[in-house]
Amino acid sequence: MPLRPYSVCVYCGSRDGTDPAFAKAAEESGKMLAQNGWRLVYGAGDVGLMGRVARAAQKHGGETFGVIPEHLVKWEVGKSDLTSFIITETMHERKKVMLMNADAIVVLPGGAGSLDEMFEALTWRQLELHDKPVIVVNTNGYWDPMLSMIDHIVDKGFADASLKDFITVVPDVQGLEAALRPFA
Repeated sequence: MPLRPYSVCVYCGSRDGTDPAFAKAAEESGKMLAQNGWRLVYGAGDVGLMGRVARAAQKHGGETFGVIPEHLVKWEVGKSDLTSFIITETMHERKKVMLMNADAIVVLPGGAGSLDEMFEALTWRQLELHDKPVIVVNTNGYWDPMLSMIDHIVDKGFADASLKDFITVVPDVQGLEAALRPFA
């Protein structure tokens, strides 16, 4: 038996965004993780999509593991009522602790921080520093421009086509659950 439950790192926005479907996807993701007995690993914020995914996981009895750098505790309203709440010194340390404590990476809609986290996880995967699945939830086509950019990077010779094989794109939380299940 594993020492901890299957753990899913969720990268997402500290804002809700303009489409109500983003908030719904975050809440459904938290609920789905809890209902499967999977631990949420995330940025420990209590604002935006981050707060929504965590509150939904908690509401449905899920285990939560949050990691936040000390300079963001007030800005992102550090959610200290999590199962595990870790404060790091730097953003880089936050990303490392999150990734190392997860079995899979999920990317919901978000901004520059979510892109930074996803591309670092993707780069580490490309460099064989981990072999965890990276799953992009493309709610209402939100990530279409990023996915086109990845195609462009490959087309222009700055990455091998295998880069695209490291990303699984799903349209919704039902697709996310199906994509995670083989790895759990």
